[in-house]
Amino acid sequence: MKRTDIILQERHRDELRKLIVDENGAEGAAYVLLGRSVIGRDPLNCEPRSRYTSFEVIPIPDEDRVSASDRHVTWRTKSFVNLCRRAKEEQLIPGIVHSHPGGFDGFSKQDDKNELELFTLLRNRNGEGVELVSMVEVGGTLYRGRVWVEGAKPPNCERVSVVGQNGISIQGGSLPPGDPAFNRQALAFGDEVNGLLRQLTIGVVGCGGTGSAVVQLLNRLGVGRMVVIDDDVVEVSNLNRLHGATMQDALKKVAKVRVVADEVLRSGLDVGIHPIEGWVDLKDARDALRSCDVIFGCTDDHSGRIFLNRLSHFYLIPVIDVGLALIPRSDGKPGLQEMAARATVLFPGAPCMICRGIADPVRARDEDLKRRNPEEFERQKAEAYVVGAGNPAPAVVTFTTEAATMAVNELLQGLVDYRGEGKWAYNRYRRLSTAEERRQGVKRREDCSICGDLDNWGRGDVVPFLDRVG
Repeated sequence: MKRTDIILQERHRDELRKLIVDENGAEGAAYVLLGRSVIGRDPLNCEPRSRYTSFEVIPIPDEDRVSASDRHVTWRTKSFVNLCRRAKEEQLIPGIVHSHPGGFDGFSKQDDKNELELFTLLRNRNGEGVELVSMVEVGGTLYRGRVWVEGAKPPNCERVSVVGQNGISIQGGSLPPGDPAFNRQALAFGDEVNGLLRQLTIGVVGCGGTGSAVVQLLNRLGVGRMVVIDDDVVEVSNLNRLHGATMQDALKKVAKVRVVADEVLRSGLDVGIHPIEGWVDLKDARDALRSCDVIFGCTDDHSGRIFLNRLSHFYLIPVIDVGLALIPRSDGKPGLQEMAARATVLFPGAPCMICRGIADPVRARDEDLKRRNPEEFERQKAEAYVVGAGNPAPAVVTFTTEAATMAVNELLQGLVDYRGEGKWAYNRYRRLSTAEERRQGVKRREDCSICGDLDNWGRGDVVPFLDRVG
């Protein structure tokens, strides 16, 4: 049986609580429709896996409810047949969720019997190859999950996670034993933090000044696994800010992903790392990114940012985008008229990078053209149809590293709430020249094709990938 895990949108977790937690202590139940991502090859263990993402919560109609107590809940299957119909029509996965208010941690023998009957009904109605997701809420807070595939009693999912404004909650995964290399971290945030970090698979897209710093910071935090993606090689001009790079790397044109991966392995901290040399939309990169729990966007191109924008919403994977603005003086003299670092957190419910004005779809289109058809790009550039690359931007290692630190600290905030705010900051903007920081507020546009379209949130695999044309 291949590995499985489930990601719930925080808003869906809250809806389920209202539907399945009874004030009199009786069990409750509800339906859920889920998207699915089929990962052909997990980059770290080379095995297939599936991930299920909540798409919609559906109450069981009152007329279908039969009885409930602190030890059982029953209902008629008419509404379940309707759920099966919708799942087939919309290419989604049906699911059932019920509660164990008494605190029994897991699925009971009665759950096994009832779910097998529902799975058989689903298979008879929708045909072979169907799947049924089941989740149980234990004691009002903890979730366990499993996926029925062939009618045999399935093992529990690896874990159930909840993603939303309050950060990331990982439930059901086994915490690995503590590592003495990270004892000082536990003194700051408690023993649990090291186990949480060890469970994470984190993607880093872009391994330049900010990306290489992010990788080394994550390594020193002791995350479990990393996927690093970049299509560039080391050049001499990178050496002032690319962590781990040497002059020999520049002379030999070593891939940036190889440099950062070697530095991680050399540290001996037992962090798994998988380098992918190429553009973020490669097939191998798609599998790798869909396996991640969090992705850091450390690319300075608009196309890559919009790609990660969409990925975050379809697969419920938080993206922490890192930005740095070092703008030279307009009079040509040495110096900077603007120096600022930014960390932006993306997930369904937060304004996306297009709504924030961080990513420009027109610039992204031009970058895609340059990558696919350089000759046509140059022709259109000559005719002023596209925007060409400008002069190299200034870069200072302390500034790129400060931007990376802001972003990685936001990951910690999402895991342990070290600021005591109870939530992520959507967007932090720090003026490096004055050491002042502010939270930039903006509303997501209801007509936005990314963050305004709830039909994308948790949709999982679709054809074409991420519902992109061209």
